[in-house]
Amino acid sequence: MRKGILSLAAVGLLTVSGVAACGDDSGTNDAGSGKKAKIGVILPDSASSARWETADRKFLQEAFDAAGVESIIQNAQGDKTQFQTIADQMITNGVTALMIVNLDSGTGKAVLDKAKSQGVATIDYDRLTLGGSAQYYVSFDNEAVGKLQGEGLVKCLTDKGAKNPVVAYLNGSPTDNNATLFKNGYDSVLKPKFDSKEYTKGLDQSVPQWDNTQAGTIFEQMLTQSGGKIDGVLAANDGLGNAAISVLKKNKLNGKVPVTGQDATVQGLQNILAGDQCMTVYKAIKKEAQAAAELAISVAKGEKKETGQTVKDPEGNRDVPAVLLTPVAITKENVKDVVADGYVTKAELCTGAFAAACTAGGIS
Repeated sequence: MRKGILSLAAVGLLTVSGVAACGDDSGTNDAGSGKKAKIGVILPDSASSARWETADRKFLQEAFDAAGVESIIQNAQGDKTQFQTIADQMITNGVTALMIVNLDSGTGKAVLDKAKSQGVATIDYDRLTLGGSAQYYVSFDNEAVGKLQGEGLVKCLTDKGAKNPVVAYLNGSPTDNNATLFKNGYDSVLKPKFDSKEYTKGLDQSVPQWDNTQAGTIFEQMLTQSGGKIDGVLAANDGLGNAAISVLKKNKLNGKVPVTGQDATVQGLQNILAGDQCMTVYKAIKKEAQAAAELAISVAKGEKKETGQTVKDPEGNRDVPAVLLTPVAITKENVKDVVADGYVTKAELCTGAFAAACTAGGIS
C-alpha cells in the first residue's frame, strides 16, 4: 500500500521535475540585474494546522539548503498586517522570488501585486489567491481532496448501517479558496444522497480562519440545534474534526458519529486509531514542498517554466500555470502507510494509550 501512496503523490512531482530540470545553475537572475537568487516564503499560521511548521517549513528549508540557494521562511501567525510587513521586508531585502500561502485573497493580492511591480517572481503555495497575480500555483488537487472526504464519510456511514443519516458540515474558512474547492468535492458526493433523500442535510457552517476553538463552539451549537441528531460530520480538516470529536466526547457520542478530516496530522491519525475519526486525507507535503522549491529556485534565477497544467482563477479570469499533486485517503487500515512514508514517526504517533492500537494496525 505504501507504494500506492508514493506513486500517486509523485504524479505532480513528475510534472515539476520536467519543469525544473532545464535552465542554468548560475544562481543569478537573468534579467541583467546580476542579483543572486534569493527566495522568500510566507507561511500563514501555526494554529489552523500543525503542518505549516512541522512539515512545510522543514521540507522547504531542506530543499533550498540542498540547492545552495539563500532563503527566508517566516510565518505571519494569522496576522494580515504582519503578513504584509513580512512581504515588504523580504522585497526590501532583495528576494528574487516570493512564495506565499495567503491568509485571504485580498491580502495575498496586495502582496503579489507589489512583488510583481518590483520585478520579483511569485508563486502561490497550497492556496490560490483569487484575483491575484502569482505566476505559478503549486498545490494538491483540492476538489479531489473533498471528494475523498465525501466518499470516506459515505463508507463510514454505510459500515455503521446508518439509515437516512443526518450529515453536518464543518467547512474551512470562507476566505480560503481551498475550502471552497474542498466543499465542491464533498458536495459532488453527498448532494446526490441528499437529493435522493437517502441522507438528510444537516447544518452547514464555515469556520472563520479555520479556528479550532471557534469550530468547537460552532459544533456544540449545531448539536444543540439539531437536538443531538447528527449522524455524520464532514469536517474539512483534522483540527476541525478534533473540535467536533471533543464535543462528541462530552456527549458520549464519540466513535458513534463518523467524523472526517484532512492533513494526516498526528492528532488526526491518533483519533483514527482510537475509532473517533473515520478518515483523513494524506497530502504528501514533502512532495509538494519539493515541487514548489524546485520551481521557486528556477524562477528566482529568472527562468520561465512550463508546468503542463493550469487552474482557473475565476476572479482574475485567467488560467494560472500549476503543479497539482494527488491526495490519498487514510483510514485505520492504512495509517501505517503514512508512517512508512516518513510523514510522521512511530514515536510521535504511538504514545501511551495509542501503543496497542499502533501494534494492532501494523505500525512498526
